[in-house]
Amino acid sequence: MIDIVLLTFLAATAIAVVRHRNLFAVVMLAGIYSLLSAGLFVTLDAVDVAFTEAAVGAGISTVLFLATLALTGPREAVPVRKPYLPMVVVSITGAALIWGTLDMPRFADPQAPIHQHVAPRYIETSPTEIGIPNMVTSVLASYRGYDTFGEVTVIFTAGVGVLALLGIRRKRSSKDAAEKE
Repeated sequence: MIDIVLLTFLAATAIAVVRHRNLFAVVMLAGIYSLLSAGLFVTLDAVDVAFTEAAVGAGISTVLFLATLALTGPREAVPVRKPYLPMVVVSITGAALIWGTLDMPRFADPQAPIHQHVAPRYIETSPTEIGIPNMVTSVLASYRGYDTFGEVTVIFTAGVGVLALLGIRRKRSSKDAAEKE
């Protein structure tokens, strides 16, 4: 029941994000969407993904969006033309993604190939091999350590890139203001 409520709130928030023209309201709704997603991940027992979504989606992204809003206008410009081409691209991409999921095993099927490969080994040997009682922590910190490090590096690089772009825009706008005087 809680999953249905969270999914309903997610859908309502997504519709509100698309319909608003006030960019501050859109940023706040996007943060709410990320928090709802984190809550949904918690109900799915993916606490590590929920922490990441809450920290990156609701935390860092919201701060970066607000910093960008400080440099831009508070309202979205009205589009000159109807966005038919983007709608077609999104529809085709969505259809391809749905088509790609048609041959997936049932949700939580214990006989699915993913559960027969390395999961039994992690369950049996991780407490003694790694010495960490929490299985998720042992997998993320040890078995997938390089992957986790890579994800952190990508997030850090994206943040530095956004901050650099914001700094370049601020320097240009102050140079433009000095030239106009």
